This record gives sequence, C-alpha cells and structure tokens, in this order.
Amino acid sequence: MSVPEPPAPEPSAEPAAVVPADGPPVPAAGPRDTSGLGRLAATVERLHAEIRAAQAAADGRALIELAKGVLIERLQCGPTAAAQQLAGLAAESGVSELELAADIINQAAHDQVAEVTEEFVRRTSGDAGAPADDTPIGVRLRTAESGALASRDTQAVAESLLEHALEPLGAVAVAVWTAGPDASLTLAGHAGFPPDEAARWHYVPPGVSTLARQALGERQAVRVTSLASAALPSIGGALHRDGGRVAAPAGTGGRIHGILEICWAEPLEPQPPQIMRQIDALAELCAHTLDNRPAPGASLAARTWSTEPADSELVNLAEGLYDPALVLTPFVRADGELADFRIHHVNSYFVDPAGRPRSAVAGAMLLEAYPMAVGGGDLFDKIAHVYATGEPFRARRFTLTSLVGQVPLDTTADISVSRHGSSVLLIWRVEDETARLANLLQHAQRLGQIGGFEENTVTGEIVWNDQLFDLYGSPRHTSPVPLEALTSHTHPDDAATVRRFLRTVLHHRRPASAAFRLARPDGVTRHMRVIAEPVLDAEHKLQAVRGAYQDISAQHWTEVALAATRDQLAHTEQQAVERNRLTLQLQHAIMPPAQAPLDSADLRVAVRYRPAESESMVGGDWYDAVVLPSQQILLCVGDVAGHGIEAATSMVVLRNAMRGLAVTGAGPAQLLSWLNTVAHYLTDRVTATAVCGLYDPARRTLRWARAGHLPPVLIRGQRATELRAVSGILLGAVSEAAYEEEELVMEPDDILLMYTDGLVERRGESVEDSLAQLLTTARLPTTTLEQRLEGLLTHSKSDTDDDTCLIGIQVM
Repeated sequence: MSVPEPPAPEPSAEPAAVVPADGPPVPAAGPRDTSGLGRLAATVERLHAEIRAAQAAADGRALIELAKGVLIERLQCGPTAAAQQLAGLAAESGVSELELAADIINQAAHDQVAEVTEEFVRRTSGDAGAPADDTPIGVRLRTAESGALASRDTQAVAESLLEHALEPLGAVAVAVWTAGPDASLTLAGHAGFPPDEAARWHYVPPGVSTLARQALGERQAVRVTSLASAALPSIGGALHRDGGRVAAPAGTGGRIHGILEICWAEPLEPQPPQIMRQIDALAELCAHTLDNRPAPGASLAARTWSTEPADSELVNLAEGLYDPALVLTPFVRADGELADFRIHHVNSYFVDPAGRPRSAVAGAMLLEAYPMAVGGGDLFDKIAHVYATGEPFRARRFTLTSLVGQVPLDTTADISVSRHGSSVLLIWRVEDETARLANLLQHAQRLGQIGGFEENTVTGEIVWNDQLFDLYGSPRHTSPVPLEALTSHTHPDDAATVRRFLRTVLHHRRPASAAFRLARPDGVTRHMRVIAEPVLDAEHKLQAVRGAYQDISAQHWTEVALAATRDQLAHTEQQAVERNRLTLQLQHAIMPPAQAPLDSADLRVAVRYRPAESESMVGGDWYDAVVLPSQQILLCVGDVAGHGIEAATSMVVLRNAMRGLAVTGAGPAQLLSWLNTVAHYLTDRVTATAVCGLYDPARRTLRWARAGHLPPVLIRGQRATELRAVSGILLGAVSEAAYEEEELVMEPDDILLMYTDGLVERRGESVEDSLAQLLTTARLPTTTLEQRLEGLLTHSKSDTDDDTCLIGIQVM
C-alpha cells in the first residue's frame, strides 16, 4: 500500500493563486465573469478544491486509525497507548506518522500474494535465483510491475503466471487476451491449453459473447462456478466444461488492454476478497505486457497525473466536422485509476451552453466543466466504457441534460463517442426545431398522400411541392396545372363538381373542398380530394389561393368494398335467419317441447325437450318413446354432432331408421349396430351418440345398450345412481361396430332417466362434477313424474346453450 499523495500541480496559463492562511487556494485577481453563471462556476471550483483537501485529510486519518487498530491487536493495548506508541515510533525513526502507518499496514497485509508476485517477477525478468526478502506487499507489486514492463513476451508471462502464481490457487490453465479497438479478442498468451485448442481460439470476432467478452463489457472481474452454468463459450470449454472460471480485465489508467482468464478443473466456490485482489493485481501485471504505449522500464509514477497529447490528426478531424466536437484525453490518479477526462480540444462549432468562451472550456476537466455528465443517461460512464473497451457508442435522441444541466429538459441530440489511439472523440448534433418540424411535415405529407400548392392570382406564379407532382403523375420539370385548368384534368362525370368548387374559391372567395377523379397523363385515374382557401388583401381582393390535394383512392375503394360487404352480409344474415327458422320448425314438428304421457299397464313414460335458446345453435338432439307391435316399449335418446339444418335432417334420418328397425324385434345392441351402418353409409358421414332401451311389461325388465352416450340414471327410493357404462362406440365412426347389452330388473316405483348431454354440460367443469350435481337433484322427492322432469330441467346448471332431451320411465 502506498501513501496517498496530493496531485502534482498542473501547468496552467491562468494567473497564480493566492494561498490564504485559513483556507484553500483562491485564484488571483484577473478578468472574471461577473454574471450569475460565472459566479456559480467560481463557487463550484472553490468547493471542489475544499472537497479534495478534505478527502486527502480523511484518507490520511483513516490510514493512521487503521495502523492504530493493528497496534491494538498486536500489542494488546488500548487506543490511547496505541496512539502514543505510533507517535513515539515515528519520532524515533524520523518519519511522519502517515508514512509509518502505511509501513505498518503493509507489514500486516503480508500474505501469499507477495510471495507469488515476487516469484512471478523473478521468472519474467530472468532473475529466478534472486532470494526472497521481507519487502512489504506494496513495494513487491511495484517491483512486479517493473519486471512485467521489462518483459514483452506475453506467452512467457502466461506460462510463468500459471506455474508460480495460479497453480497454488488450484488453477489448471490461463489465457491472456488482447482487446482490439473493435472489441474483438486475440489470444496473446496461454498455458495449460492444448495447442490445437489455442489455435481454434486464436481470434474472437466482435459481437461473439464469451466469458472474456463479458468481462470486457462490464469492465470488472467475472466469476462463474462452472463454464457450463454460465452458458458461455470459451477456450477449453470442452476440456473443462464443469470447471470454474474467472475473467479479470487487464488494464491501466481506465483503459482495458486485455483480459486475464483463469481456468479451474473443478467447480469454483466463492473466493475470499484477498484472492480476488491477488487476481486483480496479476491482471494489472499482464496489462503491462499488452500495453505498447509506455517505453520499456517506464514507472507508474512517471505516467500518473499526466496525459498523452492527442493525435494532431484527430484534432484536425474534429475541426473538419460541422457539428460540435470535443477531443478528450484520460486523466489518471496516482493510484492508476481513471478519474476524469481532460477536454484537450474543442472545435470551432462548439458553443458552451453556459456561455463560456471555448478557451475557458479547453483544458478543463470534463466533470468540472459539466458536472451533470454523470446524471441522466450517465454520459461519463459511456465515455469511460468507450475508452476502456474501444467499442464505439452511438445513440439517437440522447438527452443533453446528462451533459449540461443548464439546457432545457427536452433538448436532445444524436451522440457519437469513439476512441482514437489514447484519445476520445465526442460529437453531438442538436437538430434544429424548425428543420425537424419541416421534416415531420414532409413525412406526414408523404404518408398521407398529400401535395400542397400555392397559386398567385396576380402574377400567375404557381408553386407545387414534390408530392403534388407525384400525385399528378407529372415530371418535376413540367409546369404546374393552374386551378382554372383543373376541369381539363378531371373525369367528365365530375366536371360539374369541380366547376362549383372553383366558383366558390375564385369568385365567391370562400374556402371549399371537392372530391373528383383525376385523369393523369399516364392514363391512370385517381380519386382525389382538393381543399383550397383564398388569400385576400386589406381591400378583400383575391391575391392568391393556397391548398392541398389528397389521394383518396384507397379510401374510395375501401368504401366501395365495405358497401358491397354490407350488402353481402345483410343477405347472408337473412339467409341464416330463414335457415334457422326452418330448422327450428322442422325440429318442433318432429319433437315438440312437451309430449303427452305414454301410458301402459304398469309403466308411465314422460318426455321433455328443451331446444337451444339461440336459433343458430339448433342441434340434432332427438328422443323417441313408442309401443312396438310386440307390446314392448322402445325408449331412445340421441345426439347428432353439429348444429343447423344438416344436424336436424340427420336427426330425422336416424330417428325414423330406429323406428323402422325396432319393428324387426331385434334387441337394443343389434338395433344400434344396424343404426351405425345407416349413419356410416346412408348419410353424409354423420356421427352421433345414442342410448336405446326395450322395456318388457310382462317381465318388468329393461334391456339397454349405448353408443358413446351417457348411461341412464336409476332412482330407487331415496337413492339415485348411474348405471354401469357398457361398452359401445359412437354411431358412424366405423363401418361395423358391436355393442354390449345389459338387462335391468325394474321394481315398483323405480324411475329411470335417459337424457342428452345438454342437461349436464357446463363450461370449465368436469363431466363427473356435473353428474354428481344431477344425481343430487334427482333425489329430491316429487309428486309426479312430470314434476320430476320439470325440476331437473329447471335446476340444470348447463351453460352451453345446447339442446336437451329427457325421458323419464316410472314403474307403477
């Protein structure tokens, strides 16, 4: 650790400063801006000097207090005794307390990094046999830097770095990358990687995301537990995929010259701060072999508090620009950190927003001249990033408040920042408001297909903009068309409309508009709208006419298409209404919503049909309850897929086919098998579900089968249960199908319910939950079978607006 030192005085052409006895230096008397902005600038400079003095004093006090803490821990004494011991030792050694405090802290911080750095320096400088000593760590790092500066072989540095500094930390490979001016990466040295792997990773183009590229962009060390978890490619990725990585920027003075990437074979756990500091120190040593600017052997002290002069070609370039431009050079603190940028040059188009002359801005620090550069969009950080990585920054509509606090908040500019050698060129362009509005107007006219004109009726001069020539289909070198000649360019059917427009504007001197068809020279007819207003003098005499044409062809044809679509839609809606009405009439004629009870000796049958509420949703639900010649009773419920007239006619076909087939005396399973053949072959591939039952009054038994339909519900006493779901595919799906049949013995007062899914279907609810609700409602006691069916329809929570058929069978 080195003792903080105040900055060396900068050469300046300003008058000498007077140092008062009780305060910071005050500039000598001389020409001074007495305006409000000038006084504010002088105040800011004075406060800045006070802050720097206070910071230096605070740093010194903090260093002394830290040394006291070390003495308290080593000597096991109190704060007062530690302070006395520090003062006594400083007096005996003839040094200041601050210098002695720095030496004590350096001795206390002696750890592995000093030994590793010393071995690294000996290897790279060719003095491998030099003995180690007890030099404090700060001195060792300075010596290591000198050795790195003396060695220009990055490959040898990488090999020695791995052997003497990184292998004790468990690392297995190391790569040193050089950062190009376009943010590309070139492998400058490596160790621990096979030669073919290094050859494959010799060059990484800009824009390729790697771990080293991430460290370059973030300008700080990046650590990942394993390369696989980071999902970033890098050298040796296939060999050490599960190993940890650390990529640290190798730079000096705020500029990154390359990246030091260290590879471990195993996952890397979080490292203690002293290890990360050691890696940063080694990365800085690598930077000296990558930086070709300083001469070999140049010390760090010789390069601090000074900047290299900007390239004269860059200054000439800035002067050749027609936009404000600044040439900036880095300003580095004594500790090697980038503190600010010096405004080396301002071009002739530069105008200071604070009203200061260019000579007052040139040579000043950027943050002192423009303190708001660290706010808003953080322009200073953008400039520092460009200087560090070489990657240019460009932005449109950048808020200039981030550069100068005095400009209006809505003032924006196009910003360009680029690095040239060791300097940075900052360019911005503030768009003139008038030009910007004119540009917006041109775009609006182009997008709106609008062309403007002005016609002087006294001199006959006519002015058209370019858009109007395009609307007329005329070359720009041709003469504009006067208003009085507009009828000769109009479709004959619209000539009367144009004459009325001209009479209103030219003779009645009132604003007017008209829509007409323009006959262009190329034979194309365009629908146009013209709007014009007269310009009158003080005596109300016509001086000029100004206005605009707009191409409304697209709007016209859109209106025509919309009118045709409306007519077609109205016709289609009328057809749909007629179609739905016929479908509903057909359905009601075959299956009325209520039907007279079907009575036999010991069986009572009631049916209910609830059509869909919306006529467009009329479907193919059907039911049937009829006494056959064999005195058995046919009970059927079905549902044809789909809605509309097709579903209704298909329902009629299946219902009548079932009646005809039932006369043969076949059982329910056979009837459904035959009905499947009818649906598959004798219709337009209709699919449907159905439940078919035959009740024998003599035996009080019900034989039933189903084709993809919900099974019936049996109500016996206070219980309501669903019958077993016998197997059976829906009708019409395949050409041949077999169905399972089951027989149910009925007892007196038993009630059997057969229904379609319109009774239980509910959006967002499973069929099991809907059936459970149905069974709960079916248990409710009622007086008659009709009341039970009405109650089931009333309490049904179905919300699909589908047809519903319901048959109730009660044994007497």
